[in-house]
Amino acid sequence: MSDQSLELKGSLFPLSVLSCTDLSISSLQRQLQQKLAQAPAFFYQAPIVLNVTDIAQAPDFNAIKQLFTELNLVLVGVCGANNIIKQQAQQAGLAALQLSKDSKTAKAVEAVTATDSGNTNRQTTVVTNNVAVAMDSKIIEQTVRSGQQVYAKGTDLVVKGTVGAGAEVIADGNIHIYGTLRGKAIAGAAGDSSKRIFCYNLQAELVSIAGNYWLSESLQGSFWGKPSCIKLQDDQLVLAELV
Repeated sequence: MSDQSLELKGSLFPLSVLSCTDLSISSLQRQLQQKLAQAPAFFYQAPIVLNVTDIAQAPDFNAIKQLFTELNLVLVGVCGANNIIKQQAQQAGLAALQLSKDSKTAKAVEAVTATDSGNTNRQTTVVTNNVAVAMDSKIIEQTVRSGQQVYAKGTDLVVKGTVGAGAEVIADGNIHIYGTLRGKAIAGAAGDSSKRIFCYNLQAELVSIAGNYWLSESLQGSFWGKPSCIKLQDDQLVLAELV
């Protein structure tokens, strides 16, 4: 009788891919610290794959791993490596991954999912053989306050109040906010790039669809403070008037 206590399966997980032409420790540390300061909770313990396609010589992977640990990031492996760089990465305990054909999507930062109790988890991408399953939307009647996290698994999320600064609303489907969006909104958390974010007053700290994200400074244009729709078009986030 075979032992069924151990099972090894292949699965798909959305990962953040970091592309940087200068992998010296000083330069990498400076740039990462600047990026992490913009949204520290969003990147905390995020799994990262290092894209070394444009790197001619192997960097010090052990030093880079140590830097990532100090910054509360998890360096999983490398992609786009030639044979020499691949071997040195593997000697440092890193995985060598195949670079996705859709490199634009691969470079997007992973969306974080969270349970209502505040426990964060990385969302597994699920292949459903194109079978659509209709589910009722998750509806939040009140304001989502700072420090709170709401996750609508497998469905849309409707918030009738405001999403306060420091709050996070996350959905595998679309997000509808009938008040002001001041915190973070993450739609398409399971990887569906067709999902959208709708809000009646855009003042967000961060918006993300299927791992593609914008921080506040990228949003402060003609749609700031107005009814807006955020969607993906040609692998880029775009803003449109909510009509």
